[in-house]
Amino acid sequence: MTGKTSDTPTPPLLSGGNPQIAKAHGDAPVQAYIAAMPGWKSDAGRHIDALIVHAVPDVRKAVKWNSPLYGMEDQGWFLGIHCFTTYIKVAFFRGASLHPVPPGESKTAQTRYLNIRETDRLDEGQFVDWVRQASRLPGERM
Repeated sequence: MTGKTSDTPTPPLLSGGNPQIAKAHGDAPVQAYIAAMPGWKSDAGRHIDALIVHAVPDVRKAVKWNSPLYGMEDQGWFLGIHCFTTYIKVAFFRGASLHPVPPGESKTAQTRYLNIRETDRLDEGQFVDWVRQASRLPGERM
């Protein structure tokens, strides 16, 4: 997928292949980010987004700092996505409070990561469970 239609240019890719999308709230900028994710990451991004919406149907979405964010009304953001050269990083901002704790450590005590590579098989049940747990916790104010 090229990430563009006949009259919409493809957003530039930043370091590591992360799409440069203007800061905005709502589903449209998140979908623009996903469409611009390079290679296999676009399909994976659509799948991740669908799993999040399935787990938390009333989720709020935005793009800030060139990363999609997911949150709950009046509770802040509980999850963010960012593209790197060889993987997609899913950040659970209160991940240290999830059970089991996601595997990737962070410099921030509460944040935990799940890195998804092209050949990885995502444990959808665990991912959806983490998303549901995270959506019930106080989120980050950004």
